[in-house]
Amino acid sequence: MPVRVLLVDDEPLVRAGLRAVLEAQPDIEVAGEAADGAAVIPLVRQLSPDVVAMDVRMPLLDGIEATRALLRTVADPPRILVVTTFENDEYVYEALRAGADGFLLKRARPAEIVHAVRLIAEGESLLFPASVRQLAAEYGEGGGNRAARAGLERARLTEREGEVLRLMARGLSNAEIAARLVVGTETVKSHVSAVLAKLGARDRTQAVITAYESGFVAPG
Repeated sequence: MPVRVLLVDDEPLVRAGLRAVLEAQPDIEVAGEAADGAAVIPLVRQLSPDVVAMDVRMPLLDGIEATRALLRTVADPPRILVVTTFENDEYVYEALRAGADGFLLKRARPAEIVHAVRLIAEGESLLFPASVRQLAAEYGEGGGNRAARAGLERARLTEREGEVLRLMARGLSNAEIAARLVVGTETVKSHVSAVLAKLGARDRTQAVITAYESGFVAPG
């Protein structure tokens, strides 16, 4: 089945460009479009997309609030890919903290756009880990987030789970982590699932942000 994508951006040209790039791929289809975050929830319920590619700045409801509303309201929400003009943007980091799975620059090349959608849909790697580290270094409170520290302490990760979280933060895929730790891929998947469950994280991105904000992993 193709990856179904909902495009949400107040600029028609941006939506048209993304549609052209994505629909050229045999394994991706654009399920629908919206011009503002306020339309996301009803369209998600109607179209059941796998990925929502959403602008972070929109006039009525921005990508941050739309992400929060979607994750709070929809029982089985799609993956959320924030689309932004500026890479080093506090709005982007707030969207990731709110639950977005990754972000993509509007000036990205077609191959990068396609890769981002596929990677977000698969959910087994962190999208643009170096950029996430940079955002965490600038906006992540330098490891001084008390809630993140408390959450990590409550999680009581095993030594191996801690190793897996550190490698996740570096952007390694399950297969790459398996090769690094000399274990099977299924074993890594089990460790990743345990880390997410213990941290109460929706996905790898949220787990990695908790790791940075708690000081468990240094973003530098």
